[in-house]
Amino acid sequence: MIDSGNTAWILVSTALVMLMTPGVGLFYGGMVREKNVVSIISLSFISLAIVSIQWILIGYSLSFAPDVGGFVGGLDFLGLRNVQGELNGIPHLAFMAFQLVFAAITLAILTSAIAERVRIGSFLLFGLLWTTLIYNPFAHWLWGGGWLAKLGALDFAGGTVVHISSGFSALALAMVIGKRREFGEVSIEPHNIPMTLLGGALLWFGWFGFNGGSALAANGLAANAIVVTNVAAMVAAAVWMFVAWAGGKPGSLSIVSGAIAGLAAVTPAAGFIGVRGATIIGLVAGIICYKAMDFRIKAGLDESLDAWAIHGIGGLWGSFAIALFANKAISGYAGIFYGSVDLIVPQFIAVAATVAYAFVVTYVLAKLIDATIGLRVSEEEEYVGLDISQHGEVAYA
Repeated sequence: MIDSGNTAWILVSTALVMLMTPGVGLFYGGMVREKNVVSIISLSFISLAIVSIQWILIGYSLSFAPDVGGFVGGLDFLGLRNVQGELNGIPHLAFMAFQLVFAAITLAILTSAIAERVRIGSFLLFGLLWTTLIYNPFAHWLWGGGWLAKLGALDFAGGTVVHISSGFSALALAMVIGKRREFGEVSIEPHNIPMTLLGGALLWFGWFGFNGGSALAANGLAANAIVVTNVAAMVAAAVWMFVAWAGGKPGSLSIVSGAIAGLAAVTPAAGFIGVRGATIIGLVAGIICYKAMDFRIKAGLDESLDAWAIHGIGGLWGSFAIALFANKAISGYAGIFYGSVDLIVPQFIAVAATVAYAFVVTYVLAKLIDATIGLRVSEEEEYVGLDISQHGEVAYA
């Protein structure tokens, strides 16, 4: 029987998560140069469009249809066939739509790696193949009854499925596509910091649906997820700010970057931990994600907008932190600090498998596309800017 209250919450959460995809576009858009802002925001809208089509045709089936060998779902839901009626008290279609917007934002996050230098046609092909070969299997492994779920690994709202997958895929993609022209030679400054702050605010707002909606009901678990989500974000924002302040000034980008790191880190654990666990997760995320960004810069790697440092490292830490801070009174699962070591091995395997699969498959996929149709615009197109060369538009008249 369909529960109207739970259904309403899932529909609202779906809208909140959908808003996060253009939020990513604005968050990234403010950090690129003026000549590329239309391009990077467009990549988020393109992500939403192509993933929506793929999800309806085959992606939802590969992710959530009955298990095939532990790796992927079957074709029972191909073209949304058999996606009717109710599923755990909500319309099956509502669950499908909620999962769709998760898939869309995951692809949008990894556009960090190709900002200011990717061909639109190449990204369309990459996005379609990446979602099919990487995101869909991950969703099935953890949420669709695949091998990691059977092993006992936990991911409440996407620490491995969304954040590790996009972060480490971004790292691989950046290695293949190469640095932007003049990277490391001249200063490449954000062109509109208020735009980035607005994007960060939309992400923080939407994250309440991202994590709270993952309870799949309007209940106490959803309330707990929302509270710990906010706690981790606030703590990480403050920590990142103070770490940055120690070396200079507390820039607004430091604050918003820290908040996103805390949000990414708490995502896998939001339904399993309490406020104390969220506080520690946020504190550690604010430090290690900042250090990862600093390492990336010193290593000369142009993973332009730090999806790896924020989402990849944050998701990695948060996914393993479940084994430390899971509170049996909240979730039925206990971590080390609540008397059990049972989650250590499953969480470690889930993190290691996700990192390895995402990085290796993305690297190979990007290499193949680059060798065939080319990933990157020409030097002249990059010099002019992608807004004009790829879209025939400018952001500011």
